[in-house]
Amino acid sequence: MSVLNSRSLLTVGSAIGLAAFLYPFWLSAPALRANTDDVRTTEAPIILAILTGLCLLTLLVELTRAGGSGGDGRPTLTSSKAVALLGVLVAIDAVLRLVPTLLGASPIFVLIIFVGAVFGPSFGFVMGALTLLLSAFLTGGLGPFLPYQMLGAGWVGLTAGWLPRLEDSRQRLVLLAIFGAIWGLLYGALLNLYAWPFSAPGLDVDAGLYWIPGLEVREIVSRYGRFYLVTSLGYDLFRSLATVVLCLAVGGPVLRLLERYRERFGWQVLEASLPKCHR
Repeated sequence: MSVLNSRSLLTVGSAIGLAAFLYPFWLSAPALRANTDDVRTTEAPIILAILTGLCLLTLLVELTRAGGSGGDGRPTLTSSKAVALLGVLVAIDAVLRLVPTLLGASPIFVLIIFVGAVFGPSFGFVMGALTLLLSAFLTGGLGPFLPYQMLGAGWVGLTAGWLPRLEDSRQRLVLLAIFGAIWGLLYGALLNLYAWPFSAPGLDVDAGLYWIPGLEVREIVSRYGRFYLVTSLGYDLFRSLATVVLCLAVGGPVLRLLERYRERFGWQVLEASLPKCHR
């Protein structure tokens, strides 16, 4: 299978995930007069099954590539070693979620970012999604919101794989820290969409913070901006700051370790120059 197949799987899966976040904006008012979990519970098992299947298929495609390097120049990982490495990284990151945190400052995003940056978008997406899945079982955080958390974390790892591989290690670390700060805010803003469309129905006072059917796009964006500022910005800023601090504090050794494993477990098919036969 080619690298294109892996990218196609992630593209289709991401499109389905984005549609799951946004489809409530096309519902009518009566359909929205329900509790968020009541509505999301119906779709959550379907999205979870799609996400889990997507991760397995993506991993299978990556493992069965014929060899060589991917489009990003990273070497292909041999199958048994890749499975073992991914399992260890997911387990380590899932356990990190058990570490007591303050105001959402979770260390799990740092490793997801580094894995995506070192091993590429496909590996990063699977790492992010499976980390949230496993950690949910460890922490008891199972609910209809889980597939959306998996999508968000998967997109963190996916986009980390798109970052340029800077030669200067300090510049690369600063880039990853800035990237982590951006996603610290973006992750919260994205996950708010899980419940925001269902917040207004049943409330007596609109307060200009909630979405209702019939609003123009500009008004929707304006209302969501106010809602985010009031309910989430402080929380997400703390997560962004913590991600930056962790990236800069432990990023150097972690990146070097991951790069070492990538070089050790990777393999590339090199084209040999065969001498021409002269008659």
